[in-house]
Amino acid sequence: MDKIDTLVIGAGVVGLAAARALAQTGRDVVILEAADAFGTVTSARNSEVVHAGLYYPTGSRKAQLCVQGREQLYAYCAERGIAHRRCGKLIVATSAAQLDKLDALHAQARANGVHDLQRLTADEARAMEPALACVAALWSPSTGIVDSHGLMLALLGDAEAAGASLALCSPVTGGAVTAEGLVLDVGGAQPMQILAREVVNAAGLSAPAIARSLRGWPATPEAVAQQPTPYFCKGNYFACSGRPAFSRLVYPIPEAAGLGVHVTLDLGGQMRFGPDVEWLDITDAAQIDYAVAPERVQGMAEAIRRYWPGLPDGALQPSYSGVRPKLGGPDAAAADFRIDGPAVHGVPGLVQLLGIESPGLTSCLAIADEVVRALS
Repeated sequence: MDKIDTLVIGAGVVGLAAARALAQTGRDVVILEAADAFGTVTSARNSEVVHAGLYYPTGSRKAQLCVQGREQLYAYCAERGIAHRRCGKLIVATSAAQLDKLDALHAQARANGVHDLQRLTADEARAMEPALACVAALWSPSTGIVDSHGLMLALLGDAEAAGASLALCSPVTGGAVTAEGLVLDVGGAQPMQILAREVVNAAGLSAPAIARSLRGWPATPEAVAQQPTPYFCKGNYFACSGRPAFSRLVYPIPEAAGLGVHVTLDLGGQMRFGPDVEWLDITDAAQIDYAVAPERVQGMAEAIRRYWPGLPDGALQPSYSGVRPKLGGPDAAAADFRIDGPAVHGVPGLVQLLGIESPGLTSCLAIADEVVRALS
C-alpha cells in the first residue's frame, strides 16, 4: 500500500487552491482527479463571475469567504497575469413590487462588509446601459469576471512548483478511517489503495458520495447526521447572437435556488444568458446529462425580456450547462458551505468540502486557507 502525506480529492478550482496552499506549507501533496484533465466539471461550467459578496446571509461562510476571497482573487490574478476584469454588475428591480427586495439586498450587502454598492434610479441605470428596462438598480463595482481555466492553470502551476503532483484518471471509489490514517480505494487503469495522513475531499458534485463511502466513521447519532445528502440543480446557459447589448453584467432580483437568469460576459465581450433552475431527479453525479434542451429557450427569453425588452426573436441558442452541488432540495433554504474538519466530525486529518456551489470560484483562495487551518 502506497503511503502519502496529504491527498486532495478533486482537481477543480477549489481542490487546486487547497492543494497549492497545503503544498506551500511543506506538505507532500498528491491531487487525485477522476477525469482525464483538471477542472472539467463545475469549475468549467459556470458564469466565471467574481462575486462581491452581497447575496449571502450575514455571518455565513458564503458571505465571509466571498468577501475575503474576492480581494485575494483579484490580487492573485494581478500578480500572476490571469485574465480578469472588474466590469461591475447591475442588480435590477423590474417592478415596484421588487423595490423592497432591492433595498433589503442593499442592507444585507452593507452588513456583509460590501460598502461600495450604490442605489441607482432607473434613469441612472439606463445612462450606464441604455438597453436596460428597470425601475431601480444597485451598482456593484467590485463584481467582475475571470478566466477560470487560466486561474486553474496558475493554481496547479504553483502547487507543482511547491512539490505537489496531479494524478488524472484516478477516481476515489471508497475508503476507510483507520488508526494509521485514511485508506482510500483508488480506481483507474491500475487500482490501488493509498494510506494518507491527511485527506481533503474537494470532489464537488461527488463529494457527498465520497463522504458516505468512507467506512469506519464513529457510529454516533451526531456523526450519522453529518453525512450529506446530495441534490443536483442544473443551470442552462444560452448564447446570444449579434452585437452585445450590454457592457456590464446585469442580474435580476435573486430567486430561490440561484441568482436568476442574468447577462454575463466573457473576456471577449460576448454575451450569454443563464443559468436557469432545473432540479434533477437523480441520486448520483454520474447520471447528469449536460445537454441543454432547446425548448427551455421560451422560459429563458421570458425572464430576459423583463429587463431587456429588446431581445430579438431567435437570438438565443443553447450553449452549455452546469450543475450546482446542493445540500438541500427545492423546498429547503440554501445551505451554507460546509468545511468539515476534525473539530466537526472527530476524524483526524480529514476535511470535507461539501455544498461548494457559488460563490466557490470567488472564494477558492479563502476556502484553501480554511482547509490549512482545519488541518493545523
